[in-house]
Amino acid sequence: MVEQNPAARRIKLDMTVVVDVVDAESLTREAVAQIAATEFSGGPDRTPEQERDEYIANVTADLAVAVQWLTDPMAVIDHPGAEPSEASCDAVEIDEHGFPVNTGPDFDALFEVCRCGSDDDCDTCSGFQVTPHTAHALHSALTFYADMAYDDVIDHGDDPVTDDDFWHLFDEYPRITHRQDAIWRRQAARAYDDLAADLAHGDWPQPHNPAEEMALHLALRWAQDALTDGIITPYQSTGEPHPDDHDWETLLDALTQDTDILDLFHPDTDGIEDPASEQNKSIGMGDYRPAAWFTPFNNMDGRDPRRPFRR
Repeated sequence: MVEQNPAARRIKLDMTVVVDVVDAESLTREAVAQIAATEFSGGPDRTPEQERDEYIANVTADLAVAVQWLTDPMAVIDHPGAEPSEASCDAVEIDEHGFPVNTGPDFDALFEVCRCGSDDDCDTCSGFQVTPHTAHALHSALTFYADMAYDDVIDHGDDPVTDDDFWHLFDEYPRITHRQDAIWRRQAARAYDDLAADLAHGDWPQPHNPAEEMALHLALRWAQDALTDGIITPYQSTGEPHPDDHDWETLLDALTQDTDILDLFHPDTDGIEDPASEQNKSIGMGDYRPAAWFTPFNNMDGRDPRRPFRR
């Protein structure tokens, strides 16, 4: 932020600009060329070249990101009597009616709900259903939290979590995780992506290990608030609303075996993560020490160890 001139009067502009892209290939090519000519500093876990490749991948995959890269919000006014001091720019692709285009998974097809209404004769209708609206909101939350986790890895590396620094996500984790290194945090970030990938393939996102269990709890909590606050764009479903839409409590019950992991947040249960502790044994909690967070539960298969990290 530029330091404000004490004699200046500040004006905030709210603008809506719609851009018609008539040559997407040429525009994307120009965005890639500008990124290639930009100097990047890298981070604790990636080189400048890797950071550049990430930006190139983003603009190549999403036309709105390419337009955003080529846009200079600081150039909105050009007059000797005014100096832009700060600006931000977001971009999203819209349809002919002005609604955001869904460029993500087709949740209508992936999570087709049964509406026959025969509760007595239909196994699907008689039970809880993950609906397109629910899948979209949770997928959005998981992807958002994954990005925040990766940002923490880039910004902090192996640094312990303290109250003196700004953290995107890992300060929300139990205290027993606050001294984990960047490798651990990167795996924790991938846990969100793994659950999001389940949804993108039409599968229920059942946690395979403690890291995914924690990710699910935090993402579900945020999804509920984000929908209420309008942060998550409502899913443009082709179907009618369903009674199971955004039923987070039932969804959590359906996806998890218990809520024992939440005991890690309580000071009066210090040490419960250790399977040798009496508190742990009394509830059959299992090993929730940070080193065991990526070990599959006994009733779940492990993820493919060769799967890549998104960032």
